[in-house]
Amino acid sequence: MPRVLLLLPTTTYRTEAFVAAASSLGVDVTVASERPNTLARLNPTALLTLDFQNPPEAANRVVEFSTSHTIDAVVSVDSQVVVLGAAISAALGLRHNSVQSATAAHDKHQMRQRFKQAGVPSPPFMLGSLDEDRAAMASRVDFPCVVKPLSLAASQGVIRADDEKQFIRAVNRLESILNVELAKSTATDDSGTSSQTRATASWRQFLVEQFVAGPEVALEGMLKGGELSVLALFDKPDPLEGPFFEETIYVTPSRLPAKAQAEIASCAEHAAEALGLTEGPVHAELRFAENGPSVIEVNARSIGGLCSRALRFGDGMSLEELIIRSALDGTCELPSREEKASGVMMIPTTRAGRFITVDGLSDAKAVQGIEELTILAHARQPLVPLPEGGRYLGFIFARGETPAAVESALRASQSKLRFEIEPFTDSEAASLGLPRLSKKRLNP
Repeated sequence: MPRVLLLLPTTTYRTEAFVAAASSLGVDVTVASERPNTLARLNPTALLTLDFQNPPEAANRVVEFSTSHTIDAVVSVDSQVVVLGAAISAALGLRHNSVQSATAAHDKHQMRQRFKQAGVPSPPFMLGSLDEDRAAMASRVDFPCVVKPLSLAASQGVIRADDEKQFIRAVNRLESILNVELAKSTATDDSGTSSQTRATASWRQFLVEQFVAGPEVALEGMLKGGELSVLALFDKPDPLEGPFFEETIYVTPSRLPAKAQAEIASCAEHAAEALGLTEGPVHAELRFAENGPSVIEVNARSIGGLCSRALRFGDGMSLEELIIRSALDGTCELPSREEKASGVMMIPTTRAGRFITVDGLSDAKAVQGIEELTILAHARQPLVPLPEGGRYLGFIFARGETPAAVESALRASQSKLRFEIEPFTDSEAASLGLPRLSKKRLNP
């Protein structure tokens, strides 16, 4: 029986989906995490603990493990393990993206440089530093611009600025966010040693790119030998214009004209080629501007969070099953997405504080077209909105005959939810690097 190695960070939302997919396909699973966890009960003879920050050492550990448990495929579940996955696959002699291409896909500055060199349509950019005079930097910026960290995910730390004063405030705020994240990344474990090692200098750099107007879309695809197959193209009907960029609704199929969709797919494939990506899942974010598509970023992994539940293929295959099957057999045919329209709402966190409760769940689930509603927040959990935070309250999923019907169902369902959030004290907010907060409850 073939065996797949799943690289699963302990913070990922996606453990259940990938383990269930492997079980459905009847393959053996080895789960690798950065520290021991309760997944051992799922497969106690096949749990690896790897140093995710040291790919060469982790690859050697997997090669040693494979002498007694052959690994037939490696699947990197989230962005933080794509470089690790490339290194392990190379060491095992499996089909893989190069470590260099995976690194470029994970670092927004390297990504922009490669896009520029290859002529991929993407926003003009420059590299900024927290150690540089901010007024001097602002004088070189074409506004409106977007300030963003090099490697954080889910729009965390991404801030629009329309003039020099807003730019300076945005950089100051980003510095606070990066300081908090750096403190988390260098926290010590039970043994007193550093659980992660990151170069502080890299955390003091950030990207400044010109804001691109136009509707934003997300492309889910699969690469085989450098050729891109589009699995789904999502519209994002809520305008993402800033100052922060919290994503809410994804709906597929896209309502853009067929010509525009073809241009987007071609542009995404060109971008993947520029990065050197050749194998596996791809999640791309693009804007469709007046002069055509512009690539915001390309990730060497599948769609994040629980959003994959909005996708079904063939006779009901999940995205995770498709990914594992393709990783095991590079020649397998990719099934088409289901005919029905589908979508997901990532329920935004619009107030900072501690989650108390949510009302209206029954009414929200009863909306026609709603298939699932999952609240991830738990009692007393601290909630932090963008740009400091990067997690959602939950997810709503819908299906319907048309994209418009799906979008309408998602909005109607969310409107019935009432969240009670207890505001942080000033000292709690300060410890999280938050600015002065409103004392209002969410959806009072």
